[in-house]
Amino acid sequence: MQRSITKLKILVTVVTLTALTAVVYADEKQAAAIQKDRNLIAGTWQIEVLEINGNRSAGEDVQQLTVVNGADGTWSLRSDGNEVGRGTTTIDPSQRPKTIDIQPTSGQDQGKTYRGIYELGKTTRKLCFAPAGKDRPTDFSSNAENQHIFVKFKRLQATQQKESP
Repeated sequence: MQRSITKLKILVTVVTLTALTAVVYADEKQAAAIQKDRNLIAGTWQIEVLEINGNRSAGEDVQQLTVVNGADGTWSLRSDGNEVGRGTTTIDPSQRPKTIDIQPTSGQDQGKTYRGIYELGKTTRKLCFAPAGKDRPTDFSSNAENQHIFVKFKRLQATQQKESP
């Protein structure tokens, strides 16, 4: 009887350690995927297309806007080189489509969270997000009904991994 209890304790310990190792591995794998995408996002991006509620902004207005992303999840929105907003992002590249939560840390939107999705190319990036408090988009569309904001970027310059805006 005593031997059976000892064997059972050993079995429970081995199963528990195996499960904990799997969780730690999954967390490390997720962290690596997040950092990989953050490194790809890091740099200066020019906005090529901006659609709000389905209305496309004029090209000459949009081309004045750039976003500088840090590999740490920070960002800075600039108009003609002058910062007009900044904040942080939380991403999950394991979701399909990949998800992003945008949190401004300055200005009138400070403290709000905008839920969105993103797609990365080598020199392009797409982002679609909903107004604060609304459901996350499931596709890259913007119209009066869904009130989403769609942004398409082109890369201007990559940033070193340790730099932030």
